[in-house]
Amino acid sequence: MLAGAALVGAAPASSASARTQLAPGVTYTEYDIPAAKGTAHAHVLTVDLRDPHVRVDLLHPGAVAARATVSAMADASGALGGVNGDFFNITEAQHPGVEATGAAVGPAIASGRTLKAAVPDGQRFGPALPPGTSTRDVLGVGVDRRARLDSLALDGTVRTRHGSVPLGGLNQYALPVGSIGAFTDAWGSASRVRATCGTDTERAAPCSTDTYEVTVRRGRVVASADTPGTGTVAADTTVLVGREAGAQWLRELSPGDPVAVRHRLVAADSRIPYRFAIGGYPVRRDGAPLPGLDAKTSAVRTAAGIADDGRTLVLLALDGAPAYRTGLSMAEVADAMAALGTDDAFSLDGGGSSTLVAREPGAAAVSVLNHPTDSPERAVANGIGVFSR
Repeated sequence: MLAGAALVGAAPASSASARTQLAPGVTYTEYDIPAAKGTAHAHVLTVDLRDPHVRVDLLHPGAVAARATVSAMADASGALGGVNGDFFNITEAQHPGVEATGAAVGPAIASGRTLKAAVPDGQRFGPALPPGTSTRDVLGVGVDRRARLDSLALDGTVRTRHGSVPLGGLNQYALPVGSIGAFTDAWGSASRVRATCGTDTERAAPCSTDTYEVTVRRGRVVASADTPGTGTVAADTTVLVGREAGAQWLRELSPGDPVAVRHRLVAADSRIPYRFAIGGYPVRRDGAPLPGLDAKTSAVRTAAGIADDGRTLVLLALDGAPAYRTGLSMAEVADAMAALGTDDAFSLDGGGSSTLVAREPGAAAVSVLNHPTDSPERAVANGIGVFSR
């Protein structure tokens, strides 16, 4: 038993806790948190990024538009442990006949490869964003092995013989009104129709009736369609989906026309390339909670925190067992992450998605260490994986 260690990621001194070393540089802790609506129970992985045998990366099901459980993704990738990640396109009740893609809201980078960019703020799933945050916010780890909070914006163009236009999206379930989005082999097989539904400010707005899709293979137009299609995209192929003005621009293209598509994610704060990045939103920055955090709505939550100038990553998931299901408000999450010694903290998806898994010493597979409110374990878009060799 641990009675109030001063280590980053250890339980606050007022809480009884149990602490287990899963591997050099990775520990697991659980403890109670007194909260306004009842006691919450926290499960925490603390990761020392200074340890050369430890790294973190994106857990994902092999495609942007797909879902899998955290435990399945962890076992498939050989992760020691992890938590669920970004909010995602979980339902499409407002758009009858349109399939929910399962794709995440924010940007995603896995092993240095850009998978997707962020949907417009008004198209996100999840609770209201705190003031001053956006769907472009990420928690990432750079090639320097330091964790940091940042914002990643899409910078891209589509160039043809008619000129060039900005690229409005990359493997996103929602595109800005009037834009063109690119879908690559990272997208998966889900329908691309959802990308043309809603508006920049209203997720439930009707799907656009002015759409067009162009398939580009090896830099040349090979096919076109009046509505977005479905099916996997080959590695040498990019599918361009346009809505409104973007659709009109794509209609000018003919089979055989040359098309060049360029895209990258640009960081607002760091010049260090990211090896890993995941979407969510900040709740604590530079040692202080963000202003305007919700202090009334309590729920089961998942969060990540950064300490030691980016050298320590703390992953927290609350327990969803009935005795603890009242959870924490976002303001309480910020306080809980401060009590764990973090300077920056980041909210991930919660509720039925909140899951923390780890492979205990001697085990061949990970176990779910909290009690998710969903049973069986919910399939999610992505997660943060902890790896040890």
